[in-house]
Amino acid sequence: MKFFVYFDAYGNARQVIDQKELAQKYQNNPDQFLQAMCRTCPGVEANHTSGHVGTLRFDNQKELKEYLDSLGDEITGFYGCRSESRPYNF
Repeated sequence: MKFFVYFDAYGNARQVIDQKELAQKYQNNPDQFLQAMCRTCPGVEANHTSGHVGTLRFDNQKELKEYLDSLGDEITGFYGCRSESRPYNF
């Protein structure tokens, strides 16, 4: 299955739709989906976009959920001091 995920400007997944919903609501156009998501953000002009739409393919929704749940693990591990590797100098 193909899924379209709107990621905000910070890289957080905010909205997920499948290819059927993209066809029904947005005429199979990911750019229209992006514009619709940006219009829902407070204080954003109609022609301004922030974030992006990613296209992901998984066999089922369970795999998609596992992927989305895993986002941010590298940040948690870094700030949670689970690793000896420090790629940045502060």
